[in-house]
Amino acid sequence: MSASTTRKKVQRKCKIRGYTLKVDALDEILSFVSRFDAADEDEAIDLLLDQLEHESLKSTIIDKEPVHRVVSLLLEAEAAVEESSDAVGIGSVFRVVDAFLVPKFRYDPIKKQFYEHTSNLPIHGEASAKAALYRDRFQLLFQRLSRDQHFAKPAFDSESTYFGSCEISPIQSLVGQTGRRWIMGVISQLEDGHFYLEDLTAAVEINLSTAKITTGFFTENTIIVAEGEMLVGGVFQVITCGFPPLEDRDKSLKLSGGHDFFGGGTFTKEETIRLAEMEKRAVNDMFVVLSDIWLDSEEAMEKLKTVLDGFESVEVVPSLFVFMGNFSSHPCNLSFHSYSSLRLQFGKLGEMIATHPRLIEKSRFLFIPGPDDPGPSTVLPRCALPKYLIEELQKYIPNAIFSSNPCRIKFYTQEIVFFRQDLLYRMRRSCLMPPSMEETDDPFQHLVATITHQSHLCPLPLTVQPIIWNYDHCLYLYPTPHTIILGDRSEQKAFKYTGITCFNTGSFSIDNTFVAYRPCSQEVELSAL
Repeated sequence: MSASTTRKKVQRKCKIRGYTLKVDALDEILSFVSRFDAADEDEAIDLLLDQLEHESLKSTIIDKEPVHRVVSLLLEAEAAVEESSDAVGIGSVFRVVDAFLVPKFRYDPIKKQFYEHTSNLPIHGEASAKAALYRDRFQLLFQRLSRDQHFAKPAFDSESTYFGSCEISPIQSLVGQTGRRWIMGVISQLEDGHFYLEDLTAAVEINLSTAKITTGFFTENTIIVAEGEMLVGGVFQVITCGFPPLEDRDKSLKLSGGHDFFGGGTFTKEETIRLAEMEKRAVNDMFVVLSDIWLDSEEAMEKLKTVLDGFESVEVVPSLFVFMGNFSSHPCNLSFHSYSSLRLQFGKLGEMIATHPRLIEKSRFLFIPGPDDPGPSTVLPRCALPKYLIEELQKYIPNAIFSSNPCRIKFYTQEIVFFRQDLLYRMRRSCLMPPSMEETDDPFQHLVATITHQSHLCPLPLTVQPIIWNYDHCLYLYPTPHTIILGDRSEQKAFKYTGITCFNTGSFSIDNTFVAYRPCSQEVELSAL
C-alpha cells in the first residue's frame, strides 16, 4: 500500500475519533505502521489509537509526545513477547478448566441477555434445581433459534412475510388451531409409551410415526423443532422435525456481552491479537490423547511404554499427554476392593514416565477419570481422581494435572473440550426412532450432530445418565468450542462438522488406538500400534 494511502487512512481514523494530528505526530504513527504488512495495517492503527485513548490528553489536537509514549509501550510489549515466545512453557499458554469451576450463566428472556449466577451452587440441589435444568437448556437453544433467519419473527405482518416463514408457536397456542404450525420443545415421556413435546407454556402429545427427521439421535431430553398439525384427538402429528440450527461461534460471542462462558478467562483485544500471533508460531505443539489405560493389564502397560519410547525419540516432544480413564479393567464399584493395588499401579505408571527424561522436562501430563473409575458416584460431572490413588504417581511427576470429567482446556485462543464417556452406544440404545440415513450412515457423525446442535455433551435422559442438577451448565457447548475430544470405546473416528473439529480416540487397551492432535492447524492424526 502506498504511503499516501496509508497517510489518508490514518487521518480518516483519527478524524472519526475526534483527533487532529500535528505533522510530527502523523509521522510518528506512519513510522510505527510501516513495521506491519499491508494486511495488518488497520489493526495496528486501531491498536495504537485505542491505547492513545488511555493517555491523559490535554487537547484533541495531538502532538508527537503522547504518540511517542504509546508507540514505545507497544514496541516494548512486542519485544517482550518475542523474547519469551521461545522460552515460554506449555503451562504459560494453556489453562486447564475444571468442570466445577466453570461459571454459570442464565438467559433472561425479558431483557434478552445473559447474567451470571454468582451465589453458591450446592451439589445436592433442591427440587427446583431439576426444573431449572430443563428450563435453562430450553432457553439457551430458544434464544439461539430466535436469531436464525428462518425462524425469526417477521418485523411486519403482511402476506409476503408469511411465505417461507417458520415462526415458532408456543405449544399453549395450539389449542383450537388448524393448519400446520412450527413448535419447539423437549421430548419427554409423561406417560408410559406416550411421548410429549414440552415448552415453557404447555405440553402436547406427539406422533412421530410418519415424521421425516434430520441427522442425529432423537432421544428423550433432546430439544427439537417440529412442523406438524393438531389432530382431532389432541395429538400433534409431526410431519418433519430436527434439531435447532447451529449458530456461528463468532456470532454467539458477539452477542454474549463479553461473558466468559468457557471459564478460561477473557482477553482484551490486544491480548487476543498477541496470543493469535504466538499460536501461529506454535506449529510444533502436539497433544497425545489416550483413553482406557488399564494399569492392571501388563499388555496395556507394555503398549503404553512403546508409545512413550516413540515420542521420547522424536525431534520435538508433545506438549501435552492426556490420559483418560478407565484406569482399571474392572469397574471400581462397591464390589471393587483393590484400591491399594490401584494406588501402587499409579505409582508404577509414574515410574515408567519418569524413565523418559525429555518427556518429563518438556511435556505436561493431564489425567481425566473415566465412568468406571473411583469416585463419589457415576453422576456427571465427575470430580478428579481421589488424592489417595495419585500420591505415589505425584512423587515421580510433581507437575501432573488431575482434572474433572468433562474437562476444558484454553490453548492460546482455542477452546478444547475433553469428555470420557461411552456415549455412542448409550445414545443409540436410547433412540426413539432409527436415525436418518439420507445425509450419512456413520453413527459417529450422527453423535457429533446431536451434541453440537443440542449444545450439550450428554443430552441423554437423567434416568440413563444422572447429572448434578446445579452443574448441568458444565456440559454445555455454547458458544461452540473449536475442538471436542471424546474418549469412547467405539471405533476411532474424526469428523469436522460446521468448523468444529471432533474426534474419538477409541480404546487404547482394547484396540491399541490413540490420537496425536495439533491444535495450531487442528490436524488430527488417528494412530494405532
